[in-house]
Amino acid sequence: MGEKKCDTIPLINPSPSSSTQGTASKLQTIGNIIVSIVGTGVLGLPFAFRVAGWLAGSIGVLITGLATFYCMLLLIQCREKLASEEELKETTTYGDLGCRCMGKPGGCLTEFLIFISQCGGSVAYLVFIGQNLASLFKLHGLTIASYIFLLVPIEIALSWIRSLSAFAPFSIFADVCNLLAMAFVVKEDVQQAGGGNFSFRDRKAFTDNLGRLPFAGGMAVYCFEGFGMTLALEQSMRERRTFPKVLAMSFTWITLVYILFGIFGYMVYGDETKYIITLNLPRDWTAIAVQIGLCLGLVFTFPIMVHPVSEIVEGKLKKNIWFEKLRNNDAEESTIRLEKLGIYMGSAVLVIVLAVLASFVPGFGVFVSLVGSSVCALISFVLPASFHITLLGSSLSLWQKALDALVFLCGLLFAAYGTYNTIIGF
Repeated sequence: MGEKKCDTIPLINPSPSSSTQGTASKLQTIGNIIVSIVGTGVLGLPFAFRVAGWLAGSIGVLITGLATFYCMLLLIQCREKLASEEELKETTTYGDLGCRCMGKPGGCLTEFLIFISQCGGSVAYLVFIGQNLASLFKLHGLTIASYIFLLVPIEIALSWIRSLSAFAPFSIFADVCNLLAMAFVVKEDVQQAGGGNFSFRDRKAFTDNLGRLPFAGGMAVYCFEGFGMTLALEQSMRERRTFPKVLAMSFTWITLVYILFGIFGYMVYGDETKYIITLNLPRDWTAIAVQIGLCLGLVFTFPIMVHPVSEIVEGKLKKNIWFEKLRNNDAEESTIRLEKLGIYMGSAVLVIVLAVLASFVPGFGVFVSLVGSSVCALISFVLPASFHITLLGSSLSLWQKALDALVFLCGLLFAAYGTYNTIIGF
């Protein structure tokens, strides 16, 4: 097979190249997997369980976790197939894989979907922060959109910091606040159960309206975001052959925590469960501190989420004719400053556009479900299955082909119907 060159801009840049030995231990890789997958979406899971029912929600999260795990393994197999044919000479991104499997259109499609998913995740961050701040500080005349736009100057300034390592402590801080918020919900559940404030039988196992299931499914798919980091995580390992086992272990615990948290959250608040579970927390100083801490953590990790999008914008700007003319005609310091100014302005415009989009989002849960049902479903299920069949189809057994085809078709149908179901209104 001849080598196909792809002109796409990589969104995910793993630290080690494919020819370099990774340095991450098994424990470090587990931590990296958890950080890559677990995000703000988990705080919307109890609402998804309210929509679907606690048993239907549990089954949905389990199926989503298994499907995502399976498709991650498919990506690894595709990379190994290309490596064995000596067609993979550099670090592979998801976009590179799409290019090598389906040519330049495949690479462009993959990069475009990841670009949209990163934009969606960035908008979700802003909506999450805006809704939480609006619930904490109920100031006259200030809407959720007002709080989002108040963040814009801060986020623009932070987006100009080029070193992502500077934000790493805040990412960990946000994850800690996530865990504290989950712990508060579990504590509330135990207290209410002990006080006899609710009965398990009062909570629905299955929803009466099956049309709501795709909405809940979209939220579940979004909770397993971070699919584009699969190849980077595998390449970062010191013992890469053990990655499938490490991934299986990580997914087992993540899926179990998701199911338990979804059930606990729904059991506590029942039909009063809100899009974001933190909005249900009691108004005592500890819960408020957790909410503020979570918002602060996300404010400082927003640049990490938006960084791949900024890279795309920056890459396009550098290829602009005006930039190239400046570079060719004048290499002086003033030209370099103008180029940097253009890049900074591009980042500022990007943040403003994302904030405008966030201001029109009707709710965190609706938006998360839309992103999960559309781009996340395509990235996580449809593309990996199609890549696997394209590259390894001739060597696969009948049942493997059937399984790949099933994942592909189910992912495509879910993406189409789930997106339609969310758009027409919940």
